Amino acid sequence: MLSVAVKKRRGSFMLDAQFELPTPGVVTLFGRSGCGKSTLVNIIAGLLDPDEGRIALDGSALLDTHQDIDIPAHSRRIGYVFQDARLFPHLSIASNLRYAARRAPAKRVIGLDEVLALLDLGSLMGRRVHQLSGGEKQRVAIGRALLSQPRLLLLDEPLASLDAARREEVLPYLESLRDKLAIPMVYVSHNFDEVLRLATYLVLMESGKAIAQGGVGEMSLNPQLRAIIGADAVGAILDGSALGADSSGLMRIKVGSGELLVQAAHIAAGTKLRVQLLARDLIVATEVPHSLSVRNCLAGVVVAVSDDDADSDLISIDIGGTDIIARVTKAATRELSLRSGLPVWALVKAVSLRAHVI
Repeated sequence: MLSVAVKKRRGSFMLDAQFELPTPGVVTLFGRSGCGKSTLVNIIAGLLDPDEGRIALDGSALLDTHQDIDIPAHSRRIGYVFQDARLFPHLSIASNLRYAARRAPAKRVIGLDEVLALLDLGSLMGRRVHQLSGGEKQRVAIGRALLSQPRLLLLDEPLASLDAARREEVLPYLESLRDKLAIPMVYVSHNFDEVLRLATYLVLMESGKAIAQGGVGEMSLNPQLRAIIGADAVGAILDGSALGADSSGLMRIKVGSGELLVQAAHIAAGTKLRVQLLARDLIVATEVPHSLSVRNCLAGVVVAVSDDDADSDLISIDIGGTDIIARVTKAATRELSLRSGLPVWALVKAVSLRAHVI
């Protein structure tokens, strides 16, 4: 468990954040630029002193201003990956990595060969920093942080400086670290697609405060998320298991008491997957649909109807222990008499869905 309760004033900005985060896994601090995410991770790393507060990792205090405890940054065993790679330009990639390994504690949890394999760095060892792409530099920076033998890995928007192609290049390596290592990670981002792919736990930040926290599926339905990601990105995030491909080559995924078909036939049966159902993509029917091109039809029960804006409502639907949300016009709400307790069917095209391994 990572426990944080800190305050820090910087000019007119006040950081006052408190939360407890489960470890291991990937905890994402998510919010708009300027909400205090980077300030917070710099305090956790020991690079910035808070005005007051306490930080503890697995019960061991790293900072406690009331008890005069302040473990120096170099002794906290925290790896840090910045937005820019911050590699030593005068050293080869091999020397950059070995520099971190030499400064690490004698007790090794992860070795150089394992890091090279996890991040596919073997072919880069003889190169210089200026010979690498942005994505390659960040992979080396992550490798260097791992070789410091950290108890906790902080990643402060490590993909923010990369274009879309390079970001897609690095994301699978971050997913691999999450799945194969027991090192807890705190990941800072304002890109919700990164949250969708990487996070196991989510902390929403706004104006220096942690306003909500919880599992990714739970937080996807939190109304406070909408103000950050915008109306078009609102939707339920569902975790399920791949059941195998159907006769058309689409992957069947178990969600709630039903199944979804998605374009992910290359994934092995039994794989844990995450799918986002955007509220704007769902169609609600009050009778069993038939003779449609839409491949996905989830039976459920309306649990709530709430205002979305002047012209639309959000319909919360329980599909068997799991909630999803659909955006419909207020006219549709009236004409279909949508209300709590009404059996409905939620439809969504398979081509509207993306599945990510978790």
